[in-house]
Amino acid sequence: MAKITIVGAGNVGATCANVLAFNKIASEIVMLDVKEGVAEGKAMDMLQTTQTLGFETKIKGVTGDYAQTADSDVIIVTSGIPRKPGMTREELIGTNANIVKSVVGTCLRYSPHAIFLMISNPMDTMTYLALKATGLPKNRIFGMGGILDSSRFKYYLSQALNVNPAQVNGMVIGGHGDTTMIPLKRLATYNSLPVSGLLSAESLNKVVADTMVGGATLTSLLGTSAWYAPGASGAYIVASIINDYKRLIPSCVYLDGEYGQRDICIGVPAIIGRNGVEKIVTLDLNNEEKALFEKSADSVRSTNKVLKEINAL
Repeated sequence: MAKITIVGAGNVGATCANVLAFNKIASEIVMLDVKEGVAEGKAMDMLQTTQTLGFETKIKGVTGDYAQTADSDVIIVTSGIPRKPGMTREELIGTNANIVKSVVGTCLRYSPHAIFLMISNPMDTMTYLALKATGLPKNRIFGMGGILDSSRFKYYLSQALNVNPAQVNGMVIGGHGDTTMIPLKRLATYNSLPVSGLLSAESLNKVVADTMVGGATLTSLLGTSAWYAPGASGAYIVASIINDYKRLIPSCVYLDGEYGQRDICIGVPAIIGRNGVEKIVTLDLNNEEKALFEKSADSVRSTNKVLKEINAL
């Protein structure tokens, strides 16, 4: 089985590790953090559940020792400061850019064949930074955002419909931000029935609006960024890589002409398998959706420009 490294043993990283271990996705998980004792303590806590939860995954927590991450198959990057109430993902860029660039570069020296999954915010820009800074093939570095936003979209749809969320299908594309994501309400379904025929336009628009501020809503309630859904979303993607499930997952990937965009990392549906991003799937967007996607791409590019302004690229 595989070896997975998670850089950043905060709430998201630890939740991701716990889900991966419980579902027996990897034989070994390494959690690395800069704060002394945090990764070690959380690893110990998780290992004390092996009998009650019934898994045999080896979990190791380390402080700053990247040598322990050597030969990882997948590296998940969650490092950086979390979003605080009132803070946008874009405001995180100055601090997190330097952290992410250092983390990815160091990990690559020890695991030259690894696939990188970026979770650090602002995620679209951090994914673009990691790709450009390393020069790796675009299939080996991509970001987690679309699957999380889509999960929130399906949650709000299920609440509006008063049905089981597992019976609802919906997808979010575009940037992973409160104003840049695009919940595709036209394509959302409940047991194959178009949701647009089951909800009023007003109700459906409210679902879209609630989805777009879903992360901020949780931040205001919790006092910090959410972690259960983000951690589980990361584990879901990693499972598709390790087990070669070839799941269709909305992910932040590098576009080179797809959707009319170039030189940008942004959320679109992609087939995720053992080679990382194996295929970008092109949706037949209508004119309104195309306009929203172009606007979202413009916003992501605006954030990306900050990388040059702070000499991160």
